[in-house]
Amino acid sequence: MRASLLASLLFAAGSLAAQTPAKPLTRMLFVFDASNSMNAFWGDKPKINTARELLLRSLSELQGRTDIELALRLYGHQTPIEPGKQDCNDTRLEVPFGGDAIPAMRKVLESVRCVGTTPIARSLEKAGGDFPEGKGVRNIIILITDGIEACDEDPCAVSRALQAKGIVLKPFVIGVGIEEGQQYSLRCVGNYYDASSPELFAHVLDVVVAQALNTTTCQVDLLTSAGKPLETDVAMTFTDQRTGQVQHQFEHTLNERGLPDTLTIDPVLTYRLMVHTIPPVVQENIKLTPGAHTVIKVPAGQGQLELKLGSGMADPHGVQCLVRKAGEAATLHVQRVNSTDRYLVGTYDLEVLTLPRMRVPGVRIEQGATNTVHIPQEGVLNVQAGAPGHGALFVVRGTEREWVADLDPRDAQDQFRLLPGAYEVVYRSANARRTEYSILKPVTVESGRSVTLTF
Repeated sequence: MRASLLASLLFAAGSLAAQTPAKPLTRMLFVFDASNSMNAFWGDKPKINTARELLLRSLSELQGRTDIELALRLYGHQTPIEPGKQDCNDTRLEVPFGGDAIPAMRKVLESVRCVGTTPIARSLEKAGGDFPEGKGVRNIIILITDGIEACDEDPCAVSRALQAKGIVLKPFVIGVGIEEGQQYSLRCVGNYYDASSPELFAHVLDVVVAQALNTTTCQVDLLTSAGKPLETDVAMTFTDQRTGQVQHQFEHTLNERGLPDTLTIDPVLTYRLMVHTIPPVVQENIKLTPGAHTVIKVPAGQGQLELKLGSGMADPHGVQCLVRKAGEAATLHVQRVNSTDRYLVGTYDLEVLTLPRMRVPGVRIEQGATNTVHIPQEGVLNVQAGAPGHGALFVVRGTEREWVADLDPRDAQDQFRLLPGAYEVVYRSANARRTEYSILKPVTVESGRSVTLTF
């Protein structure tokens, strides 16, 4: 039963590999507890006997695979515990990576004596140096232990550091008959599996080995407001939920059948997915099932916003528009006028960077529809004075005057591109030293036309 389970998991992985690109090399380092407590009976045998037999049986099914390299590190097997004394450096790489390691692992495990303490943190720290350097390689640690850290160090901090440095993927931890109250201190090391009995250990070992070896497939369904997976052509970023490191970046695609494309993703990690819509959509704690196809559903209904400029003289520098969520101050996007961009279904406030600013609140974006906002073509106001001076430009809004811009005090001529409307310009020559010498003149600016105001 146990052998058929592992065989079926590996067969599923093989079938999947036939449809996907070649697998990267996977290096699996077994960090194996050989401390004194492994001599305790578990069922009708010492723990070390049962764990050794089942591990070697699983490894024998991997014999001959060219996409796997194995290694073995033991701890607690060199220095016997003495009253008031323990050797926290009792950890050693017994079988390094390279070639066919399984016979060497068998020989070491069959001759090991369990005599010492449990230096898990020190073993993990040393394990970081056990992996040869290389790109495109999946480095996996599988920790098999029947106890918690015994040397007052922090295995969880060591594990996080190894992952943050990109040395290993999230480790696997198999607890061999560990009391429930002690399991918590190991769960933060990696993917924790509780093997409370020899029979469950066999099952857990199969699952862990298969998961460590297999990549799997998934698809991201970007759902419309009606729940249909029809949204596409959006960038996506998969990051490691634990470390924040970017693992994959894709541009979402629908295949030739109009369905979300299939991705090949490593199931070892827990992912955070960001879909780069405007605004972005984030999903946390995504876990994939090894050897199976996982569908990740993301609500991402979108519509379009078209900013259309009226006919006439175009601004050679272009006009831009700030887009914000309705009622919020943060800028989501800067969209150029005379363009169309996609946004999540919702309500937005626009601020067009014309002179004066044009504000359009409460613009509604609906699923699959285009909302067109028309922006009047600007006109040109030329201000010509006999000499440089000080002054300001105001837009007339009924009885109110709203400041728009100052005149350049270093030049006798100014030019402004303005929305159509009624304006006033106040001017005083730099040579006129009395405030009452200020001159106020009205002017009307029309779309696509130029007007000159002379002082």
